[in-house]
Amino acid sequence: MPRPEFIAIVAGLMALNALAIDILLPAFPNISAAYGIDGNEVQYLLLSYILGFGAAQLFFGPISDRFGRRRPMFIGLAIYIACAMAGSFAPTFEMVLVFRFLQGIGAASTRVIAFALVRDTHSGRTMASTMSLVMMVFMVVPIIAPFFGQGIVLIGPWQHIFWFMALLAAVMTVWSGLRLPETLDPANRRSLGLEPVFSGFRFVLSNRISLFYTLATAFFFGSLFAFLNLAQPILGEVYGLHAHFPLAMAIGASVMALASLLNSRIVGRIGMRRLSHGALLAHLFISIAASIWFSTHESPPLWLFMSVLILIMPLFGLIGANFNAIAMEPLGKVAGTASSVLGFTQTVGGGLCGAAIGQSFNGTPLPLIAGGALTSFITLVLVLIAEKGRLFDNPGAR
Repeated sequence: MPRPEFIAIVAGLMALNALAIDILLPAFPNISAAYGIDGNEVQYLLLSYILGFGAAQLFFGPISDRFGRRRPMFIGLAIYIACAMAGSFAPTFEMVLVFRFLQGIGAASTRVIAFALVRDTHSGRTMASTMSLVMMVFMVVPIIAPFFGQGIVLIGPWQHIFWFMALLAAVMTVWSGLRLPETLDPANRRSLGLEPVFSGFRFVLSNRISLFYTLATAFFFGSLFAFLNLAQPILGEVYGLHAHFPLAMAIGASVMALASLLNSRIVGRIGMRRLSHGALLAHLFISIAASIWFSTHESPPLWLFMSVLILIMPLFGLIGANFNAIAMEPLGKVAGTASSVLGFTQTVGGGLCGAAIGQSFNGTPLPLIAGGALTSFITLVLVLIAEKGRLFDNPGAR
């Protein structure tokens, strides 16, 4: 398979997850009105999906190491499609949350297997470069998904968003079925017995670099999940953008995607640690400075809030792919299991962290900015533990 098509398929599979999150954001007011719930409660649409998505990765990892990448992926896609369609008919908000949780379970297969596909076929800085390209395509989805969601609710009922998700998942199912090969070497297939599965988990959790970079990514992405929870309340309600808030979302996602493209071009020369560690320190400094300013001013203007976003959003593109590549690098023999453990920890941990920040929303941008400062500080501490106190380049940790 040509490399561009391989990257496009892997990115498309991962993009289904971003689609399931971002496309619903413009419909938050419509869903709240339909079920008679308050603004903060509607955020559970994201949390329920993220919890299902995160927890199921522990299942799909060992399964994909035993049976290969294709069959578990297609089972997950079928669950995703069925639950997306069912969500459109849910009579209560609680039933929507159930179907969102199950949809996340189906989506878990695509995340685990996407990372395992890259690890099966790449290593080292080449893996980081490919992962950056995958993440760049993946990050285009947050740019366009809110526009699709906004367009759907302007011309029809919000339930059509669920049908749109099912349609795109069906397209990826057909494309992957026709073109994506099996990448797991038969020699690397593992038994599904409890001992081999638990030994795989032990192997992942006993590796200092993998464990602490996984935890670091979870906390760092907590601030990104918080932004997803609060984007519509802050941009739509606090700053009065309403139907135009997808444009502001697109600006942030665009600079993040461009940073991922830049990372893919320069990571081979500069190195994963130098890029990601420098970006982390920049994120910490900007978040602390913005938190101090926002806490001493009652109504920060929109241009200032957007300026802070434009400064910090590209840093996710320089950190996410590199942190994941560093965490996966020592785990080639158990790539599926490793991807599931990493994905579970990062998704559930980041989702819960983001939900905690989101529930602290008080009608101002301060909880989001201050939450980002706190999560980046914790991330720095975890990276220092992983690297034994050294940043930027630590040959002894490789």
